[in-house]
Amino acid sequence: MSVIVDHLPKRGTRRRRLGPVLWRSALAAASGALLYLSFAPRPLWWLAPVAFAGLGLVLYERRFRAGCGYGFVFGLALFLPLLSWLQDFLGADFGPWPWLALSAILALYLALVGGLITLVPRLPAAPVWMALIVIAAETPRAWFPLGGFPWGRVAFTQPEGVFLSLASIGGAPLVGFSVVLCGFGASVLLVRLRRKGDRPRVLLGPVAAIVAPVAAGLAVWSTVGVEAQTGTRTVAVVQGGAPDIGLALQGQRSLLRETHLAETRRLLAEVEAGRAAEPDLLVWPESAATVPADRSRLDAVVGEFGADALVGALERQSDGRVRNVVIAWEPGVGPGERYAKQQLVPFGEYTPARSVARLVTPFVNEAEEVVPGDGRPAVLPVAGTRVGVAVCYEVAYDYPARDAVRAGAQLLTVPTNNAWYGRSEMSYQQLAMARLRAVEHGRAVVVAATSGVSAVIRPDGTVVSSTELFTSGFLVEEVPLRSQVTLSDRLGAWPEYSIVGSAVAAVLAARLRRRKRGVEQEAEPSQG
Repeated sequence: MSVIVDHLPKRGTRRRRLGPVLWRSALAAASGALLYLSFAPRPLWWLAPVAFAGLGLVLYERRFRAGCGYGFVFGLALFLPLLSWLQDFLGADFGPWPWLALSAILALYLALVGGLITLVPRLPAAPVWMALIVIAAETPRAWFPLGGFPWGRVAFTQPEGVFLSLASIGGAPLVGFSVVLCGFGASVLLVRLRRKGDRPRVLLGPVAAIVAPVAAGLAVWSTVGVEAQTGTRTVAVVQGGAPDIGLALQGQRSLLRETHLAETRRLLAEVEAGRAAEPDLLVWPESAATVPADRSRLDAVVGEFGADALVGALERQSDGRVRNVVIAWEPGVGPGERYAKQQLVPFGEYTPARSVARLVTPFVNEAEEVVPGDGRPAVLPVAGTRVGVAVCYEVAYDYPARDAVRAGAQLLTVPTNNAWYGRSEMSYQQLAMARLRAVEHGRAVVVAATSGVSAVIRPDGTVVSSTELFTSGFLVEEVPLRSQVTLSDRLGAWPEYSIVGSAVAAVLAARLRRRKRGVEQEAEPSQG
């Protein structure tokens, strides 16, 4: 019995082991919370690198399994508050399970990130490889589950600040990489400053990891163009407004149509009275009308205005299927070319695994399936220019706006319907994405929302004017048309592919290095 007792862990030993786990878990959670706080509507973009500095300290000299655990804690602390708007959308009837499940799934990506980061700290230029792993994980997250969910990408914390200009060079992947590199550089610097006996030159690498992204961001700002290159257009954004009733708004398409018709006629009265500039282009939000049912009323209001319009509508086709479209509408002519939304929202516009979904939502049998577009570039000829379109959820993905600019878009629009999400942060998070896209593509961006936030954004990401949530209103602004293609658009998806490939190579190199060292250590006794 005494032998057994001697081999049992002492209570003090357990406490000593548990203490570091608890404080590391607390720091991981605090770091994830800091990353959440760096997202809109707060202008705290500088908290994002601080968050990754904290994560780097947590993962220092940890093993793979521990890294996965701390990464998961970090991910939950980020996604649970960031995606709380799902509860505003679903309401009390659904309970918290969809929100909790999605947050946990996305946190698993960061769990894998935490584990993989523990493999690479001994490689030269460790902060670089650590940052590459974080951003590389955002690529599969845009594919899976259910077609991907790129909400919460690191780049979306940067609608302003020193790193934003880098979007014009390498898009969202480069912006995110620069933020994370700066943070991990700070964590490595702190670790090396605490160690005694290190030569000063070992500090050069982490200092460079902090300074280089900031210096590059400041330097690139001088290349971000905002001037008109092919003229200007006066654009009017109509926000008809909607009641804040969440999913109860289902089936009330006529209400959205009427509020937008009324606000458009109020704008027309202001133009005729000389209190508002006469627009060249009128922009309605996503799904503000239904066609062909509303065609005669849309013909009338566009004809009264005498200006071309982009109308967001649900279009019922001859075979009964429904598409979410944006239509170029010409006065006296009617509907012309249209773009159909490609990146549909799971459970919002289509229902995957209906038999499973019936277990968590009573609306499955009533929900109407929306058919995705055919993949053509999201650009429409209207008002004498070519206008790119990214419908609502699509602004979180890189390809719609990029394909539109490559097809000649001189101006970008983001028609969106956020009326389902209450007074949450969702609309502000989406606006931050639109601001990033403006710099990424060197284009003015017009956001038209049914219930807010609508906005007009300059090509440098500056918000010229915007509306409030759950109000009726309009914006009339002159915007520059631009034809110059940014380096980001020329490179396309190659920065993303390069980051993924480099991260995989770093992990493989670290594994080979560890295996080689293990073989050498096993061989040492036989050589003695």
